Amino acid sequence: MVDVLNGLNAVLATIPSPDRGVWFLGPLPLRAYALCIIAGIIVAIWWGERRWVERGGIKGDVTDIAVWAVPFGLVGGRLYHVITDNQKYFGPGKNPLTALEIWNGGLGIWGAIALGAVGAWIGCRRKGIPLPAMADALAPGIVVAQAIGRLGNYFNQELYGGDTTLPWGLEIYRRVTPEGREDALAGVAIDHTPIQVVHPTFLYELLWNLGVALLIVWADRKFRLGHGRVFALYVAGYTAGRFWIELMRTDEATLILGTRVNVFVSALVFLGAVAYFIIARSRGEREDIAASRATDTPVGEATGEPVVDAGDAKDQKDSPESVKPE
Repeated sequence: MVDVLNGLNAVLATIPSPDRGVWFLGPLPLRAYALCIIAGIIVAIWWGERRWVERGGIKGDVTDIAVWAVPFGLVGGRLYHVITDNQKYFGPGKNPLTALEIWNGGLGIWGAIALGAVGAWIGCRRKGIPLPAMADALAPGIVVAQAIGRLGNYFNQELYGGDTTLPWGLEIYRRVTPEGREDALAGVAIDHTPIQVVHPTFLYELLWNLGVALLIVWADRKFRLGHGRVFALYVAGYTAGRFWIELMRTDEATLILGTRVNVFVSALVFLGAVAYFIIARSRGEREDIAASRATDTPVGEATGEPVVDAGDAKDQKDSPESVKPE
């Protein structure tokens, strides 16, 4: 038994990092970070579509909304990252053009959600869909997409915490390019001797996000939440975890009063989400999307047939053109 436990401890002693985050198909680079972001978006759209249809929506609505929300979200996420971590791109010895290299990592969730919501609002407005109802359908898929995106940080060897001796400590390797230049993102680890063993804070957030997804799906089914309350619960749950995880991270960040800026943002957004969750309760039961469409949309519009009212039909019947030759 002792030998088994010792063997288990040896296996769990540390978590190895990938030796690289980029592979090449000829001249084409395949970046793990970008692939994880794409996979997360696909999962969010797929799950959101299923939930939207279950709530009475029409299949295809989520994909149409995503055409607006995804580009806006990517731009917003990058803008937030560049603004809050501007020291990485601007200043002596920095190249501002690297701020455009989104494939190297760096998406701020607050900017992604904020500007993504603007894109979703535009898409919903064009289709006559209430944004809070759509947000409720999308919420679980969004937080799972965030979890998948955190795997990209694993491949990039970034967003980790301080040194640790815990069994799940993450090994950090020195990566170098073919020219011998040290590069944590584009390089390859040729020596798997760790230069540091750290808290895998990206993993903590990944697991926390999956827990939030389970929580909001359960709450939605049990209490039939609506009017944006599922989305508010997602935001509150996510920010609660991000608050303590952010305090553990050691990567470079903008500080306010010696504390990382995202700690303050997490606290403020959490309070706002909780307030909305409580206030929106007064709006009553979950929206009936199918009923609202039936009320607001003429039958012919739903079927694609031309809509003709009774008066027009009578006029057409009595017109000479409507009389068939015997």
